[in-house]
Amino acid sequence: MGGDLEARSFDAIVDALRAAVPVLHEAEIPFLLGGSMAVWAYGGPEPVNDLDLMFRPQDAERAQQALARAGFRTGDPPEEWLLKAWHHDVLVDLIFAPRGVPIDDDTLARGNERSLSAIRLRVMALEDVLTSKLLALDEHQLDMSYLLQLVRAVREQVDWDELRRRTADSPYAEAFLLLAERLGISAPPGTEPTPAPPATTP
Repeated sequence: MGGDLEARSFDAIVDALRAAVPVLHEAEIPFLLGGSMAVWAYGGPEPVNDLDLMFRPQDAERAQQALARAGFRTGDPPEEWLLKAWHHDVLVDLIFAPRGVPIDDDTLARGNERSLSAIRLRVMALEDVLTSKLLALDEHQLDMSYLLQLVRAVREQVDWDELRRRTADSPYAEAFLLLAERLGISAPPGTEPTPAPPATTP
């Protein structure tokens, strides 16, 4: 029963992505697929919660307005780093200031073109996604189990030394990376990363 529910939830997220991408392309608003859905694009597990789209700060409100005109419900949360939209029951986070990864022209350029379920779009670079997730760990949000699932699935594509360097100021990220190393998930410090495989359609 739980598997059926998860499958329906993932299908709903894909439907939301299918609805949002052409709207943003038509409005000529640059964006990246981020969050757990981006990790799925690199071979990670199917997410079942929400959809994260990443925008430069100057583009986020324009993106929300474009989605609203296309029939998405919208709302302004108390957080100062994102806006929100809904496609039916799926929450779409319009993120413009994730922790530790400014969304700017360089971040957009680092993204990778992917075709996901016949949807062509740019996906946030894997190290950018994982940096933002690791830097979001704190004493109030310290559930590492799902994060371990994500990195285990894509471990051969990660530049672990780069990830360590970019998250070095966070004791929570340091603890997670040590755990990943002790579990045999991450490459030891100083190990050359394995080149990412060519783009495929999940």
